[in-house]
Amino acid sequence: MHAENAPVAGNLDDDDYPAYTMGRAADVLGTTPAFLRAVGEARLITPLRSEGGHRRYSRRQLRIAARARELVDQGTPIEAACRIVSLEDQLDDALRLNRDMRRKLAERGTDT
Repeated sequence: MHAENAPVAGNLDDDDYPAYTMGRAADVLGTTPAFLRAVGEARLITPLRSEGGHRRYSRRQLRIAARARELVDQGTPIEAACRIVSLEDQLDDALRLNRDMRRKLAERGTDT
């Protein structure tokens, strides 16, 4: 096995690896490339660019875009949907941090 082949195999399980072209990503989501460009312009996701300048998306980015798509399908304007998804992610991060801090405090015996 060549050393340059090892990272490729590792990328198969990497949620952040930009494995999907714009066309494939749109197919997977059941949407259009225009939708993916719009969520990119709203800065919800930032696709990586191939050496040729083509957008490439990771599985994690597709999950985020799918959440925005659900809101848009329910009638939410795309800019608002992107903001909602972004705020949901921030809230999830804050709640996770809060749980971790509470657990650490409890372990020290100084639970609040």
